[in-house]
Amino acid sequence: MNSDLEIIVWDVQHGNAIYMKTPNGRNVMFDIGTGSHAKGKEFSPLKFLKNYWEVDCLHYLVISHPHADHISDISNMFDLGIEPLTLTRPKCINPALIKKSNQPRYAQVVEDYLELDKKYICPVNGGWLDASNRANYGDVQINCFSQQEEGINNLNNYSIVAVVEYAGEKIVIPGDIEAAGWKALLEKANFRQTIIGTTIFVAAHHGREAGYHGDIFKYFKPDIVIVSDGPSTDTSVTNRYTNHAKGTWIKKRSAGFKKRSVLTTRNDGWIHILVHDTGRQITIN
Repeated sequence: MNSDLEIIVWDVQHGNAIYMKTPNGRNVMFDIGTGSHAKGKEFSPLKFLKNYWEVDCLHYLVISHPHADHISDISNMFDLGIEPLTLTRPKCINPALIKKSNQPRYAQVVEDYLELDKKYICPVNGGWLDASNRANYGDVQINCFSQQEEGINNLNNYSIVAVVEYAGEKIVIPGDIEAAGWKALLEKANFRQTIIGTTIFVAAHHGREAGYHGDIFKYFKPDIVIVSDGPSTDTSVTNRYTNHAKGTWIKKRSAGFKKRSVLTTRNDGWIHILVHDTGRQITIN
């Protein structure tokens, strides 16, 4: 069995889509946003995976929360026939709040999400479908945390915070959670314990001020912070994240290695993370 964990943070502008291939060949996605690039052409991570990497099955999908920029690839998922075998998404969200929190032009995306949500109403017990079972994902552990209470008015604060662990690396993927959501999760002892030792941190809410919460850095100092965002930087707190990161060596395909504290998809494009049993390499374009 291959011992590498491969992670791609796609450049989908102001959105989020992260692909993970486990050492035993399981295909995992964290959010399924899309982006527009040259000449306004849509980039679909799922189409890319299907057409170029021949991915025919999503074994596990984590949707942090149902804002369109995190789920806009959903119609392509249906069209390509690669609906996930198992799904994790926030519970207890009133559909009216989901519709209200998305612009009218994304009405079909929302309807597709609600259709998907209805299909996954029963837990699957046993077998490799259990995401908590390391053996099913090549010794990769995936833990998901979110607020489960009804009545939260901000859709972002329902966001699932996923924590991926493998070979000494710990990667936190927090969706668009904001300060109130961070505070609620930090009240949970198991969440605090799980994030200790985080080495790679994906900035919440695309590196925006609303997603920043300094108290989380009482529990870890990551090697690198990754921001998934488009060209608009007017509310970015990238510089603040720089102060929290240790910095690590990044390989740029055309220019060798350079020590960096923060990477952004808007400047660095796709971010490729390869975790070995004996180390890690992060590569950018």
